[in-house]
Amino acid sequence: GAGIFTSAGIQDFRTLDTGLYYSNLQTLNLPHPEAVLHTSFFRTNPQPVYNLAKSLHPGQFTPTVTHAFISLTAKKNLLHKCFTQNIDMLEHAVGVLPHKLIEAHGSFAGQSCIDCHTEYPADRMRKHLLAGSMPQWETCTRLVKPNIVFFGESLPREFHIGLRMVEEADLVIMMGSSLSGDPFVEFPGQAREGAVRVLINNERAGGIGGRVGSVHLLGGCDQGVRRLAEELGWTAELEEVWR
Repeated sequence: GAGIFTSAGIQDFRTLDTGLYYSNLQTLNLPHPEAVLHTSFFRTNPQPVYNLAKSLHPGQFTPTVTHAFISLTAKKNLLHKCFTQNIDMLEHAVGVLPHKLIEAHGSFAGQSCIDCHTEYPADRMRKHLLAGSMPQWETCTRLVKPNIVFFGESLPREFHIGLRMVEEADLVIMMGSSLSGDPFVEFPGQAREGAVRVLINNERAGGIGGRVGSVHLLGGCDQGVRRLAEELGWTAELEEVWR
């Protein structure tokens, strides 16, 4: 969840007064904060999304030690699947391979025509973002939409297929999420009986900690993964991956 990227300097979306929605409300002329990620608003005023895409473009932010921990589990062949609600692509930056990653809300890694869904070249999108100009397909003059999931749109098919893999896991680690929005509210319950569930978060969520084999590490994600790494004897390896 969003709690794994805030230490990278990225604002979360909804925190009152400081989240991306709220801090940009005046400058982006939004009718309400969440409007920036509604298709109907995007069609009439796409610039806020392009501003967001520019601010999250690869290279703007450095992955956190939590991202490094995810990468380390993959390097040790222990990562079955990484589900992320985030659209910042920082999992890619630490080398998590695409087949190990399910981006439930999409990402800014690609973009396509909002109507015919034809892929738009990444180099051209980057030029438009840096110039502050409007990307459009010349042939159909339709808007180019980043491949992120807007409010009201269905989650990727891969998410629902991958969710079944949670039932196969021996250990399910959830980090930086309130586990309150669909479909993640059901995520903790997907773990099979006997599987260990670990939540690293600033507050309790998802009923984690209420049964044997269910652990809540209260605090920030970076602090939590360092604690796990210490218990596992991975501290030096974790710092090496992060650096």
